[in-house]
Amino acid sequence: MTSLMKKLMLATAVVAAPMMVATTASAEGEKYILVSHAPDSDSWWNTVKNGLALAGDQMDVEIEYRNPPTGDLADMARIIEQAAASGPDGIITTLSDYEVLSGPIQAAVDSGVDVIIMNSGTPDQARKVGALMYVGQPEYDAGHAAGLRAKGDGVSSFLCVNHYISSPSSTERCQGFADGLGIELGNQMIDSGQDPSEIKNKVMAYLSANPETDAVLTLGPTSADPTLLALDENGLAGDIYFGTFDLGEEIVKGIKAGVINWGIDQQPFLQAYLPVVVMTNYHRFGVLPGNNINSGPGFVTADGLEKVDLFAGEYR
Repeated sequence: MTSLMKKLMLATAVVAAPMMVATTASAEGEKYILVSHAPDSDSWWNTVKNGLALAGDQMDVEIEYRNPPTGDLADMARIIEQAAASGPDGIITTLSDYEVLSGPIQAAVDSGVDVIIMNSGTPDQARKVGALMYVGQPEYDAGHAAGLRAKGDGVSSFLCVNHYISSPSSTERCQGFADGLGIELGNQMIDSGQDPSEIKNKVMAYLSANPETDAVLTLGPTSADPTLLALDENGLAGDIYFGTFDLGEEIVKGIKAGVINWGIDQQPFLQAYLPVVVMTNYHRFGVLPGNNINSGPGFVTADGLEKVDLFAGEYR
């Protein structure tokens, strides 16, 4: 080996050694807390938890999931405050009600905790509270796109089954759908509550009192699953136009059977997975996407069910 070659190899080793040390030192396991507005009863969030767990394993970070057991937003605000006080490296949170949650989130940011908004809220609201970015589905836009699709299919009236009416983002879905159809929302949105039997009975009662209703829109498995039972019992399954937000095992079965026309996939797996990856790379390397990330909407129909059917309730 020539003297020049030895010198070059030595120089390369000297340059590489600090980089190896820095990379090792930067990967010591950050701690993140995800705070959602979801009650314990909402199984749709299991997919979020799966995305969170996989990202935590892949990025070698500690992840904790917190939520208000009943979905109470005042309780959620307190959870955000407690999370920030515990000194995590970052908080990932939903922003389902700006008036209730913006204060605690801004306080967390002001205390030095990095925040990413996921699932609910808007990119503009995320900017206002000082979050790094927004990852999710603009709810009004998704509802509006669904309304335009339904209008093209001949729908002119509908029932929106709102199982989480205290969350403004849920109402935005119904309002967007009505605007897409070009009609007033009016009393076509019902507060169904979250009890499956109550949802089923309210859907049947509404359709009995309003037999001219063209379509049903549900906002997730919590309201979709009992609505499927209601339509089966009153004989409208497969005859009334049925669209729903989000996916789940029973929703996929309904699409496959031709009872549900489409499901709007906002990809909850990505809503949890991407913030963990983005925040970790930001902390370790100082890199951050230049734009917010829209995880939806995407319409799932019977023609595109292979992967969805395989991973429904787990990653889809």
